[in-house]
Amino acid sequence: MASLVHTVRGLVCRNSQLLRSIAIRSISSAPQQSNCNQRFLVQPQQLLSNFEQIGRWQLEFTRSYSAKEPLTLQLIKERVLLVLKLYDKVNPEKLTLESHFINDLGLDSLDHVEVIMAMEDEFGFEIPDGDAEKLFRPADVVQYVADKEDIYE
Repeated sequence: MASLVHTVRGLVCRNSQLLRSIAIRSISSAPQQSNCNQRFLVQPQQLLSNFEQIGRWQLEFTRSYSAKEPLTLQLIKERVLLVLKLYDKVNPEKLTLESHFINDLGLDSLDHVEVIMAMEDEFGFEIPDGDAEKLFRPADVVQYVADKEDIYE
């Protein structure tokens, strides 16, 4: 038991950055116990502080993975229009997918740069300056994001 405590303490100390939680499962051989083979998530510090009181446990190390929300062309359109509606210099009544940022909405070149930066923040990737110079309508931004994220409909 002491060597197992030492091993677990060493694992937690060496991998403290990787271990966010440890799944442990009871391996008690008593069939009358209702908590047999139940899984619990505990933080590594809790495991170390309570290990002597836990008893026999089998450790299962787990990792969690996540991905971005799947995009559709409609979702991209909605997000682009929402970002533009929230921009204080854009009149939401004049805003359509075909509105030109400068001619129809009255934005200047600095506003155009700020809109592109807001789109970068919204979608989580950088738009190079050469590409940003070609994006003058919300429809252009939608098409650019869809191409970048491989969304085709």
